[in-house]
Amino acid sequence: MTNTDKTTSDNAARDYTDTLFLPKTDFPMRAGLPQREPEILARWQKNGLYGQLREAGKGRKRFVLHDGPPYANGNIHIGHALNKVLKDMIVRAQSMLGHDANYVPGWDCHGLPIEWKIEEQYRAKGRDKDEVPVVEFRRECRAFAGHWVDVQREEFKRLGVVGDWEHPYLTMALPAEAQIAREIMKFSASGQLYRGSKPVMWSVVERTALAEAEVEYHEHTSPSIFVAFPIVDTDDAGLKDARVVIWTTTPWTIPANRAIAYSRDIAYGLYEVTEAPADNWVRPGAKLLIADKLAEGLFKAARVEAFRKVRAVDPAAIRAAAHPLRGKGYEFDVVLVATDYVTDDAGTGFVHTAPGHGADDYNAYLANRALFAAAGTVELPHTVGPDGTYYPHVPLFAGARVLDDKGKEGDANERVIAALREADALVARGRIKHQYPHSWRSKAPVIYRNTPQWFIAMDKPIDGPNGATLRERALKAITQTQWVPASGENRITGMIANRPDWVVSRQRAWGVPITVFVREDDSGNVTDIAPGHGFAHNAELAKRIADAFEAEGADAWFNADPRRFLEGLVDDPAAWAPVNDILDVWFDSGSTHAFTLEVRDDLRTNRVIDGGPDRVMYLEGSDQHRGWFHSSLLESCGTRGRAPYDVVLTHGFVLDERGEKMSKSKGNVTAPQDVIKTSGADILRLWIAASDYSDDLRIGPEIVKTFAETYRKLRNTMRWMLGSLHHFDGSRLVVYEALPELEQLILHRVAELDEEVRAAYAAFDYKRIVAVLSAFMNTDLSAFYFDIRKDTLYCDPRSSKTRLAALTVIDQVFRTVTTWLAPILAFTAEEAWLSRFPSETGSVHLEPFPQIPPTWRNDALKAKWEKVRDVRRVVTGALEIERAAKRIGSSLEAAPRVFVDDEALRAVLNGLPFADICITSGIHVEAGDGPADAFRLPEVPGVAVVFERAAGRKCARSWKILPEVGTDPDYPDVTLRDAEALREWDAVHQARSA
Repeated sequence: MTNTDKTTSDNAARDYTDTLFLPKTDFPMRAGLPQREPEILARWQKNGLYGQLREAGKGRKRFVLHDGPPYANGNIHIGHALNKVLKDMIVRAQSMLGHDANYVPGWDCHGLPIEWKIEEQYRAKGRDKDEVPVVEFRRECRAFAGHWVDVQREEFKRLGVVGDWEHPYLTMALPAEAQIAREIMKFSASGQLYRGSKPVMWSVVERTALAEAEVEYHEHTSPSIFVAFPIVDTDDAGLKDARVVIWTTTPWTIPANRAIAYSRDIAYGLYEVTEAPADNWVRPGAKLLIADKLAEGLFKAARVEAFRKVRAVDPAAIRAAAHPLRGKGYEFDVVLVATDYVTDDAGTGFVHTAPGHGADDYNAYLANRALFAAAGTVELPHTVGPDGTYYPHVPLFAGARVLDDKGKEGDANERVIAALREADALVARGRIKHQYPHSWRSKAPVIYRNTPQWFIAMDKPIDGPNGATLRERALKAITQTQWVPASGENRITGMIANRPDWVVSRQRAWGVPITVFVREDDSGNVTDIAPGHGFAHNAELAKRIADAFEAEGADAWFNADPRRFLEGLVDDPAAWAPVNDILDVWFDSGSTHAFTLEVRDDLRTNRVIDGGPDRVMYLEGSDQHRGWFHSSLLESCGTRGRAPYDVVLTHGFVLDERGEKMSKSKGNVTAPQDVIKTSGADILRLWIAASDYSDDLRIGPEIVKTFAETYRKLRNTMRWMLGSLHHFDGSRLVVYEALPELEQLILHRVAELDEEVRAAYAAFDYKRIVAVLSAFMNTDLSAFYFDIRKDTLYCDPRSSKTRLAALTVIDQVFRTVTTWLAPILAFTAEEAWLSRFPSETGSVHLEPFPQIPPTWRNDALKAKWEKVRDVRRVVTGALEIERAAKRIGSSLEAAPRVFVDDEALRAVLNGLPFADICITSGIHVEAGDGPADAFRLPEVPGVAVVFERAAGRKCARSWKILPEVGTDPDYPDVTLRDAEALREWDAVHQARSA
């Protein structure tokens, strides 16, 4: 046997697997995120990633995302996860865009949500909160909040959120409480804070006033009644024995009625009942004044069998009517007033007006105070106490309850209805389902109740008679802010333009007190406020109080007589009464900018509004247009004349897969803890990024599965790149000019995407980023470029310029894609990066987004390759038919004929390795239309493909079928290309052995 025969015999049986440059990586196909993510978190903790980011950001423009504080009162839910992950993606992206992007988490620790939990614990133990010393109760609230801060901190960190978790801000921290007190004293000193008596939404269950942001609307069934008021003062003699009919769904407010509202734009008539049942409440001969459009509906409800319109009537001719319970303790007149809120959509066209129990009612009172005073109503009536019970001075109904301690309907409505029926004033009654305000905490109905409260004025000039008002300042600041989405600007503008004065007092115990003192006259009217407008020692008094709060916290107001702060500042401290109400918790959170952004060195900015480069963002759910965005705007505009933010981003709420609100009772809750446990936090992060957060989002088991599959594809693309780069140390990079067209095309796509990805990150459009990167990685890379280049990467010689060019491009694509994905897939990008660039302290999150050379952009090359890919589609379509018919198993079994009738298109294919591009063993491009039975695609005219089998032998290494297989005497079972690769491989391994 000759040496040549021996080599041929050995190679014929040789297994070439170990000579191929197949992908090799420790980056697993199965992510195992629930186990791997905690390891990455531990690494970030060990290396102090947040500190590393701060060090890397020194000297850059600052982008500060100021955290809207969640309540520290329970485990986080899916809405929290959405909010915190969005914030984390923004902070990471802004850092990689070249900013010093800070994130200091915060918590709202005061107010009703915390206090309510402690009261629930008391009730479970049979304890009475009112018997516990206030400082002890506050201590329990503080401990409760502290516990949940610690729990939520760990839950937020598990989502991959990076921030200064060791130094968060807390509204209950002593310096924070001191600053909140300073802020309210600024409003007092400027004259914007005042005590007034007006109707506010009141929770009987929680015994406190509520702001609009603390109220939600639910369907509620209320009694409805039509009531007749006898006319007693009119210029129209024909109305002396007539009655005005009103309609209301709050019968319990009838004792507080002081007026009837009507509209000048509604046609009214005098109607006479002509037939009615003998036992009817309204009998024949009754004359009633009602809106023409509503007459028929009223008489149907009143069981009137026949009626006639006597004539048209102008209500302006009526000055007053008698209260329907006259003779039973209600001896006053009620005035008629024209307003702009009365309609003839429902009711009677006349609106029962109780100024102490409604916003419209109160405004009607303010606009017609002289009329009310002439009728005897000088001050607003106080009828219902804080527990929902009529005061003892209320005739007939003293002791009756509107709502009980659990928010259930009391006996007040029925007692009032019975009294009206006895007084022959009841025309009809019924029940109505409507949207009614409920406390968002107790879920119980609320009432409008007139009670003394502290307000911040919206329309009082701040800097003297010609100064702008708080409303004007806030409306101007809105126009200077970027709103994402833009619709947020219109929403908050409408809220600010129409909102009443800000009710900042709460009748609770846990929070920062309203640190002012008042002097009152004999009637209980406030005559002086300290600190206040004109008070001589504002600065000194504020300093004393704030210094005590810095040392002891807000407990300093409760553990000793606050009047000690007045000593030496006033002649008689005993003449002043300290206010014991606490501040609305929205004032606390609205003040956070004052004790974070303005005092922490790591958060101070030279904002755009001051002509600087830095920006501050606020980000919360869309409900915060009436919550944190709103209160922060008012607080900052009232004390600093401008908004505390430059950018405001809002997101929607999270619903179940069917678009329904999540509820434990429905069993449709998706908890972030469960998703993390089974799938990993990166799946949640991908779902959030890919969703349109400006609208409500949906999640559930099937949606999680969908995103797990999306994640799998992205991960496998990254894994393949890592595996291929195992054979590339980066020392033999190919310069751009020497790259083949296909590689230059991929870099052109990277350049295109760079512009798009950067713009999307700058615009906070994460769904766009997920869409374009998924398409690029799945279609441009996996299904096109990688598919074409696998043969080159696996089988070409080690020295192959094409192979090195492909590895050069894959290396650049990996670096770029991994950094682009890092803000979204925080854990996976880190894992992949460290697989490629092992380091004890390194992190992908310390990398900037790569600077892409402008020379990579080549629109002419793109246009050329769009035509190449069109022709390729026709070829792959023809091969799919053969594969489906099982005439071939692999495209390498084919060497099709491709007919191209357009000379320019044939010229595009000239010089290209079109067989490699189509992943066939051979290909023949010919001029002409091709035979009639050739394969064609309608969308690619002028191209036809005829299938033909590849001629020759199958290469034992690359599986290509070529006539040249067997022509190399040393490697007779492979192609010449593979023989050259084997020659290099064997030479290297022989040298190593030697």
